[in-house]
Amino acid sequence: MSEAATGTPRLTKVIEEFSSAPKTLRLPLLLEYANRLPKLPDDMGELEQVHECQTPLFLKAALEDDETVSLYFDAPPEAPTTRGFASVVHAVLDGATVDEVLETPEDFYTKMGLAELISPLRLRGMSAILTRVKNQVRAQAGA
Repeated sequence: MSEAATGTPRLTKVIEEFSSAPKTLRLPLLLEYANRLPKLPDDMGELEQVHECQTPLFLKAALEDDETVSLYFDAPPEAPTTRGFASVVHAVLDGATVDEVLETPEDFYTKMGLAELISPLRLRGMSAILTRVKNQVRAQAGA
């Protein structure tokens, strides 16, 4: 699988991690990611809600001085699937360049093998998370 087809090397790694796992272990792996979602800094400020997610999820993409993107997410602990989606996006794109964020395929989660385990409605939430991140990055970068 080429990086050009899948985005950043970290995205390639996450896709391979999920797609190579037995189907029965993919949801537990997503829940592991949910537990890795970093806490928000106290001075975070306002975040944008992703209304397409079934449970409340808020995010902020910040363009740093070195032209990399920092990502911040807030989702309740009782929403492990949503937290898992946010944590996957964080693992893949936090610290990425503007171009890397904007070039990330909208449907990368299908390559992870999640589409066969998670409802289309929930997967729409994951796609919406990435779309919101890209929109915020575009707005800040003037792209």
